[in-house]
Amino acid sequence: MLPAERRAALGLAAIFALRMLGLFIVLPVFAVAAQNLTGGQDVAAVGLALGAYGLTQACLQLPLGLAADRWGRKPVIAVGLTLFVIGSVMCALADSIEAMTWGRMIQGSGAISAAITALVADLTRDTQRSKAMAMIGGSIALMFALSLALGPMLYGWVGLGGLFWLTCALGVGAFWTIFRLVPPAPPFPKPKAGTFVLVLLNPRLFRLNLGVFILHAIQIAMWVAVPALLIQLADLPLARHWMVYLPAVLASLLLLWPAMMLAERRGHMAQVFRGAIALLCLVQVGFLAMLQWPVASDTAAVLLIFGWIALFFSGFNMLEALQPSLISRIAPASGKAQALGLYNTLQSLGLFAGGAGGGWLLQAGGDAAVFAGCGLLALVWLVISWMWPARVSA
Repeated sequence: MLPAERRAALGLAAIFALRMLGLFIVLPVFAVAAQNLTGGQDVAAVGLALGAYGLTQACLQLPLGLAADRWGRKPVIAVGLTLFVIGSVMCALADSIEAMTWGRMIQGSGAISAAITALVADLTRDTQRSKAMAMIGGSIALMFALSLALGPMLYGWVGLGGLFWLTCALGVGAFWTIFRLVPPAPPFPKPKAGTFVLVLLNPRLFRLNLGVFILHAIQIAMWVAVPALLIQLADLPLARHWMVYLPAVLASLLLLWPAMMLAERRGHMAQVFRGAIALLCLVQVGFLAMLQWPVASDTAAVLLIFGWIALFFSGFNMLEALQPSLISRIAPASGKAQALGLYNTLQSLGLFAGGAGGGWLLQAGGDAAVFAGCGLLALVWLVISWMWPARVSA
């Protein structure tokens, strides 16, 4: 990567990381901590407050993507981060579950993923774009693991309000980064009439949108069951789960760069893409096997679960890097942010569907139903991926 490309990729990955850490860090403690708010004894209301940011994100990803194509990437990112900071302040000051829900909705309304990934596409060459997207994808996985590790510890020190003040500070840091570290955006073609229809009806873009929906539905649904698996099969207390998650994510990153080099430099994009989906299938089979034939010792169970989680994040990170890179190549130049806005809308809907569907499967059939459902989704996606040509390009 050229120095300017490296600076752009690192700066934008840092913005993604700061924002996602702010959103994820409350996940391990919110359901318990929200009970101290007025109305927090209503489990449905707590669930609505927790997921409200995802709903507003899904609604606004596409409009803000359209805005980024019309008025520029950085102005839209700045507006989105401002909304994120305002929402964080509202959550920090909330004394009721209703106020918390409104704050979470304002947080989510800063739906800037499309604008950020479009800016990555603007500032990198095609041959280096998957590397830049890999930095962003890896930062998301790392922030997810860090949030599971840091959230409970920080909550014990500063409480729920303090976590949201920290989120506010992270948002301010991201705001500083976009204007101080990220290079200026180059000129880009203005949107043309009919561009969105072309984006919506393009079959290759449709397959990628379907893929990101499945990927994030599997991610959230799995985590409905994985914590219980660590407790039941490995006898590992919740407070120590980070000791599995964080090393597993770090181990998964070791496979990311060789896979990206194989995809980009040697023209094996489709093979790496399918291989990553196959890893998702394999992981679900592995978890199902553990449920059917539990291992004899807690140590062996921890090591096996660590291995499956590391393989999951290996496939997840590859797909998080490859899919937006492919979107940016396939989409028309005047509609990159629109295409990425649609992509991120399906991503947010996948998060929502994964949480709701995973909870329903867990209630209906236990952990085995969750992993079987995730495996079936991954298998369907793998079959669809064989419709791709041997080389995937614009």
